[in-house]
Formats: sequence, structure tokens, C-alpha cells
Amino acid sequence: MTHALPCQPPSSLRALATDYDGTLAHDGKVTDATLQAMERLKQAGFKLILVTGRELNDLIATFPQIGLFDLMVMENGAVLYEPATGNTELLGALPPPEFITRLIEKGMPVDVGKVIVATWEPHEAEVLAAIKELGLDLQVIFNKGAVMILPSGVNKATGLRAALAALGLDAAEVVGVGDAENDHAFLNICGWSVAVANALPSVREKVQHVTAAGHGDGVAELIDCLLTPRPIQA
Repeated sequence: MTHALPCQPPSSLRALATDYDGTLAHDGKVTDATLQAMERLKQAGFKLILVTGRELNDLIATFPQIGLFDLMVMENGAVLYEPATGNTELLGALPPPEFITRLIEKGMPVDVGKVIVATWEPHEAEVLAAIKELGLDLQVIFNKGAVMILPSGVNKATGLRAALAALGLDAAEVVGVGDAENDHAFLNICGWSVAVANALPSVREKVQHVTAAGHGDGVAELIDCLLTPRPIQA
């Protein structure tokens, strides 16, 4: 069940975990108003965690303000990055070279990260065939037309759990916000799950709150809600 209004977050929340594309960002860009809202939340003592399917170098080229985040879960849960130190932890292994070569030989566009391999629909059938032919323990995750290949069991939820362990936080202390099908995994483990207004219907139907605004404006709206003093319950 979803609730556009009122916004009633649990009082136990101490961190915000947000998706990037379609949530924090619109067409790849984050507005100044959204950045200012994130700064206010950080100054209030909240930890900020980015949870995205993007590769690090690709994200930095688009969003240089990564220092806002305490930790970043990259490549759909496969890489943990700490902006303050530059430390990178791989949470999975890159598929073998023969798999990547097989995809390229089939003529499909292929992006290779530290762990993730990605292409686009409608190549998912060829990807699954290559996984089967080579007998690999890989999974395919979809995200608004993107086809992401990762080690089995690696997703945004496993990546967020690794980030929370590093920060000494419990999932119940996190508000998660997202917009697309690959966000289900991490939203499901958060203490409070939120979708921005532009989220896919399947996401809006399963979260605990839906913002009135979309994209970064929705995230800023959520932050204003989190920072609004609430009356103490007797």
C-alpha cells in the first residue's frame, strides 16, 4: 500500500540510501536545490549512501559532488566505494574474459565495469544463452532497458548491507528511495521505503510512502519531511 500524504517516517531513521538515475537525478543531472537538501540532511547527522547501477568513473563524470556521500554502492551492489578515502571494495568477481568476448562477438553493445557487465534490451536472450553455454553462475538484472550481468546473489540489497556494516548501522535505521525495478531489492530491506512520484507502478505499489514530486524534487521533499520536527507521542 502506498501513501502520497501524510509523510510519517519512523523516528529511528539515521541514514538515507538513494538511487541515482531517475531518483536523485533527472536526465543524469542533480539540481542545486536537491544538493542543498542533501547538505541539510548531512548537517543534521544523517549518513548518506548512494545505491546505483552506475560505474564509478561514469558517475564522477556526471556528478562530481560524490563527497556528499559517506559510502557509495556502485555497479548494482557489486562495488563499495568510500569517497573520503578513495577506498574501493569489490563485492563480487568480474565474469571471465570468454563470456565478455562471446557477447562482443555477437555484435551487442557491452560495457564492462570492475564487476558488472552490461548491455541493453533486446539482447537478454543472447546473454542468457551465453551464460548457459559457458556454465557460469551469473544472473541478469533489468533496469529500464538496461541488461546487467552480475554474480549470482549480488544486488543492491547485498551492497547496501555491506555499506551498513561498514557504517555500523542497521537496515531498520535507513530510509531508502528509488524508482525502478532494480531498486526493489534494497527498498525491501530498509526501515522505511519510499518511491519518487515518477517511479514505475510496480515500485510505487510496494513502498510505504510515495512523494508528491518526482526525481530530485521528490528526494528534497522527502528530506524536508525527515527534518520536520514531529510531536512526541504520549
